[in-house]
Amino acid sequence: MKRVFIIVLDSCGIGMMPDGPQFGDVGVNTLASCQKTGLLSLPNLEKAGLGLADGVSCLKAEANPTGAVARLSELSMGKDTTIGHWEIAGLISPKPLPTYPNGFPPEVLEAFTQATGRGVLCNLPYSGTQVIQDYGRQQLETGKWIVYTSADSVFQIAAHEELIPLAELYDACRAARNILQGRHGVGRVIARPYVGSPETGFTRTANRHDFSLAPPGITLPDAVKAAGLESISVGKIYDIFAHRGFTRQVYTTGNADGLAKTLAYAGEDFHGLCFVNLVDFDMLYGHRRDPVGYAKALNEFDRWLPDFLAKLGPEDLVMITADHGCDPGYAATTDHTREYVPLVCLGPGVKPGNLGTLPGFAHIAATAADVLGVELDTPCPSLARQIC
Repeated sequence: MKRVFIIVLDSCGIGMMPDGPQFGDVGVNTLASCQKTGLLSLPNLEKAGLGLADGVSCLKAEANPTGAVARLSELSMGKDTTIGHWEIAGLISPKPLPTYPNGFPPEVLEAFTQATGRGVLCNLPYSGTQVIQDYGRQQLETGKWIVYTSADSVFQIAAHEELIPLAELYDACRAARNILQGRHGVGRVIARPYVGSPETGFTRTANRHDFSLAPPGITLPDAVKAAGLESISVGKIYDIFAHRGFTRQVYTTGNADGLAKTLAYAGEDFHGLCFVNLVDFDMLYGHRRDPVGYAKALNEFDRWLPDFLAKLGPEDLVMITADHGCDPGYAATTDHTREYVPLVCLGPGVKPGNLGTLPGFAHIAATAADVLGVELDTPCPSLARQIC
């Protein structure tokens, strides 16, 4: 193979895993919740065979699919972005990353305050859109950071762009990243800039930036780059892998921008990997429990797919998947949900069919490395013989 595209529909789970209740998730199914809106229309993904995947009863079962499909279970002990992507790239995380349901301990906040010269507000699990409404005025009055977390392994820092320059916010995130190691090694430190006023309300901007924990081993991007091939990241992929393993990277402002940039890369003549994350599914619709918005975003991706596939050459492979669930119809929490994820493999040389339920997202890394001729030790076998 000449090119492999891995496209992550961030949080597009396809049903609860058997251990879902251990993670507080019962009866969750992100894709099914979108279908219940009556607005979901995925003719191209259905043609590819997504409706044939184990457990997917909410889509049409195509008699003559164009792709190979599977349902993947997560082997890592978590349901967050970081370890989900690490597993896609070949690393299993046997222990969950630390979370802070009662806020961060004094030693963390004291070190952060000393490193940045500003105090801290909030320090609680919070909705990212609500925390700026509740603490924005106080930040403008005191100049302190708004620090909050969620059920995920994250240390989030909100700052008003007109009060605290973006460069200072990003420096504060780097300081926090240096502090949050070892037993406090959260998956991501996230810059959450916003604008507005107490009178008009506050809104987040597109200048979010993630500072991730470095992967604890060699990942697919590392291996591809080491082999002298192109390793391209689109969206927040570059941050998730702590800026490691890529020859080129481009950030995006949302799904539409990510799709446009992925289409542009598909028009280029390169040899290697293009790793894409489409964040809006999770950030705008999953966490905000907006099944209508989620369904419409999936429809947008489905409409985009034919133009992208038309740009694939005879030696190209695309693998469409997800990193966890975030069921927009699940009222118990606004957090990620422990779900199976889909794998849809497409390309001129792909043998259609249902590969069943497979343990481990790392089948993706193994397959990509195999078809690109790259050496990578993975805990899961390659699917190349079944699909190529």
